[in-house]
Amino acid sequence: MVRRASTGDATDSRALSGNTTPLVPLASIATDAWRQLSETACEPNGYYLPGWELAVNAFAPGRTDASALAAWSGERLIGLMPLVSMRRAYKIPLPALVSAHPYGTLCAPPLDRTMALDAAAQLLRQAREAGAHALILRDMPLDGAAMKVFTDLLRRAGMQPCVLQSVSRACLDATRDADELLHDALGTKKLKELRRQRHRLAEHGEVRFEIARTSDEIAAAVETFLTLEASGWKGARGTALKQNDGDARFVRHATVALAASGQCEIVTLRAGDSPVAAGIVLRHQDRAFFFKIGVDERFAKFSPGVQLTLDLTRHFCADPAIASADSTASPDHPMINPIWRGRFAIGDVLLPLRPNDPVVPIIHAAMTLRNSVLEQARRGVRFIRARRT
Repeated sequence: MVRRASTGDATDSRALSGNTTPLVPLASIATDAWRQLSETACEPNGYYLPGWELAVNAFAPGRTDASALAAWSGERLIGLMPLVSMRRAYKIPLPALVSAHPYGTLCAPPLDRTMALDAAAQLLRQAREAGAHALILRDMPLDGAAMKVFTDLLRRAGMQPCVLQSVSRACLDATRDADELLHDALGTKKLKELRRQRHRLAEHGEVRFEIARTSDEIAAAVETFLTLEASGWKGARGTALKQNDGDARFVRHATVALAASGQCEIVTLRAGDSPVAAGIVLRHQDRAFFFKIGVDERFAKFSPGVQLTLDLTRHFCADPAIASADSTASPDHPMINPIWRGRFAIGDVLLPLRPNDPVVPIIHAAMTLRNSVLEQARRGVRFIRARRT
């Protein structure tokens, strides 16, 4: 029988109301039930697969010990929402719950497609019972199925969601012919230059595109990825995964766990025996998620990251199981944006939990101020960097 989580174990149970609440430790959710929900979810999200998110929750610094709301139909899990308090997410002591941020910028919660409205209604009701006045769903696909369900539910109660901030990021239509897609995106001249660079790269040995799929293959390939990522600018800044023991443990555990269910690949581009670029890819339903890439910058003049992405594009377009791929990159990413020309909107969304609640405008104002301060800081950083170059 599927094991439900016990409400008495909630790590965040006193985060809002001071009493036992429907919030339960994320790690207490029965993994088999979570996997079944992932198969029936109305919207793919590789970063909320149990093998990935449980590894984040167990090892990733600053992201461990999250709680969750869980919706059930009998013994069947039909909805799940990993959450932390607003105090923990933003250091703002207001009564709201916020999406627990996985490694990977997408937080669409899994809702069973056959009972999505019921699942969402349970989650919102439980959030109210936990003492929250609002939910802040970070990095939500604004036109995605889950967002449509929550919007419909709020509308029926005379409320509406509020988008706090939004961006558009690159995605790939993998149903197209790869060569046609790449020609439309890059043009004849750029593709000719990339072919020239690839021929030059081949002077260092045969150029091969390799795909690791099995658990043993993934366990070896992730070490190659971690080494490449740490060898570049991320290593110089101290932000490479390998430089933090918790981050390294998380990615090793998560990739191997997902490989067992066919939901992870690690792609590597080699020149002879030398790996020049590697990337981690998650797969959920008909969508792929390009998590991170690492390159050997000694080969920078041959554009190894671009070369790997070209091969990955062809790989996705040739796979009938994949209809689209999410770059999960920043909206202004200089490498992926010119290649994957599709765009989709994601954003942080505030969901009120009660009509005409006077606390919700206070939460909204606090988030607006926070986002404004962060944007001014980003502009300052960009200005300083521009002056230095």
